[in-house]
Amino acid sequence: MIRISSRAGKRIAVVGLGSSGLAAAAALRASGASVLAWDDSEAARRKATDAGMALTDVHAADWSSIDALVLSPGIPLTHPAPHRTVGLAAAAGRPVIGDIELLIEAMPQARTIGITGTNGKSTTTALIGHILAVAGRPTEVGGNLGRPALTLAPLGADGWYVLELSSFQLDLMNDARLDVAVWLNITPDHLDRHGSMEGYVAAKRRIFRDRGGGRKQTAVIGVDDGPSAAAAAALTKAGHWRVVPVSVRGAVPGGVFVDAGRIYDATRGEAELVADIGRVATLPGSHNWQNAALAYAAARAAGLDVATIAAGLASYPGLAHRQELVATINGIRYVNDSKATNPDAAARATACYDPIYWIAGGKAKTDELDLVAPYFARIRHAFLIGAAAAVFARILDGKVAYTHSGDLARALADAHRLAQAERLAGAVVLLSPACASFDQWRNFEERGDAFRAAVQRLAAEAAA
Repeated sequence: MIRISSRAGKRIAVVGLGSSGLAAAAALRASGASVLAWDDSEAARRKATDAGMALTDVHAADWSSIDALVLSPGIPLTHPAPHRTVGLAAAAGRPVIGDIELLIEAMPQARTIGITGTNGKSTTTALIGHILAVAGRPTEVGGNLGRPALTLAPLGADGWYVLELSSFQLDLMNDARLDVAVWLNITPDHLDRHGSMEGYVAAKRRIFRDRGGGRKQTAVIGVDDGPSAAAAAALTKAGHWRVVPVSVRGAVPGGVFVDAGRIYDATRGEAELVADIGRVATLPGSHNWQNAALAYAAARAAGLDVATIAAGLASYPGLAHRQELVATINGIRYVNDSKATNPDAAARATACYDPIYWIAGGKAKTDELDLVAPYFARIRHAFLIGAAAAVFARILDGKVAYTHSGDLARALADAHRLAQAERLAGAVVLLSPACASFDQWRNFEERGDAFRAAVQRLAAEAAA
């Protein structure tokens, strides 16, 4: 657990008692702070009490005596309306921060790599952490991926925190600064929480906070979409940051790019072949090539040599729910891509396989599949589930054969039956929903776990 000595003796409100909020409250108490912990959910309060956490109704507290509000990232800061405690903190002139801010404040000597973007954050975060670990660097990986920030181990000047940062977490970073900021890509997402695309991009750009002197900062930016290219140009013009552009669409002067699965480094002038990831089974498709190229550039910024990074890329074990190969049954692959919670992520997966028995649907973030449409010809049959099934059926009608399966269990059974009957070469049963899971599942992990378990049962039956 992280100790935050700068907060000793302070009075801190912690609102939102999920995993990160509970960790923040526990770390602050262990650091000598007086903590006012609260969650509007009765179930969350009951869980916190069972964990030994004393509660205080912060809505009725005297905010003039509170030094700061630590807000969980799932609680609205601005849209669709600020949480009531945000207004109380503002009225009292108190800062609103998150657990990432506290981690970096507590560990000023350690180095920090932050990763953000719409798609690919978790894979890139895990990949960077893996490469650093292969290199023998003391490394802790967390944030929006895996462990909450304040449960990570303390690190010294030779250590690296590798943190996945959502737009919600970035909104809560005021003074924290990163040594390496990795920006993957931008497509519309979470617009209900940021008010507009402009608000979403502005939250993401908070990752590029200048130190104003001291340690040099490196920005590694995927420049293959408009908002990302604009962010790179603006940061280059500002001058403080060393900007490394990354592309999978063509060579970029002074940057890193991918051609036919090969990573080239042109940061020192002439392009140099540094790694061939086209045959790395755990990094399929051009979107994963982008992830790998960004991870390569981040690792170089962390001081690693090319050979060590290439070895780390080649040995990457993959990440659950991100094009995770669960089983191969009679030549048919079954792939869990439950993390694909929007059409852009689903398009990245459907671009990798042919033919596809596609399981899609859930709680839609948009009522269109334009980004997936270029790959409709690869989809042998779609099996639609959840609240978005009717909308997706209208989009696919006349273009892709589909079955309204309703739920995941039925969809997998339907897809398995058809795929095994047809036995087409190279075929994949792909769960890549293009939707959030909240209509039928608590989260994408639970959805993916259910898919994996069901596929493993089918594999066992086939083997028997």
